[in-house]
Amino acid sequence: MDSDSFRQWRRALGWKQKDAADRLGLKKRVIQYYEKGDRDGKRVEIPRSVELACLALSMGIERYDGRALPRDASDLLGRGRLAVDPSTIASLD
Repeated sequence: MDSDSFRQWRRALGWKQKDAADRLGLKKRVIQYYEKGDRDGKRVEIPRSVELACLALSMGIERYDGRALPRDASDLLGRGRLAVDPSTIASLD
């Protein structure tokens, strides 16, 4: 994820920089660095953990309880119904 993609992600959710910072557990200044792409003339990379958190937040997942996730969609299928209770996959707030 580059700085432009990060900014587009935040704006697509209708969030201010402070909103994104709060949900990602970061300071607003860090969000500004990510969106600018540098800090004091040095390139700033968005960590993979932040990229994955952005994906989760985009999907409406704000908390994860650490339970094992299915490896793929076929693990969820079982005779026409879900073999796994969706509430055990991730906690949604």
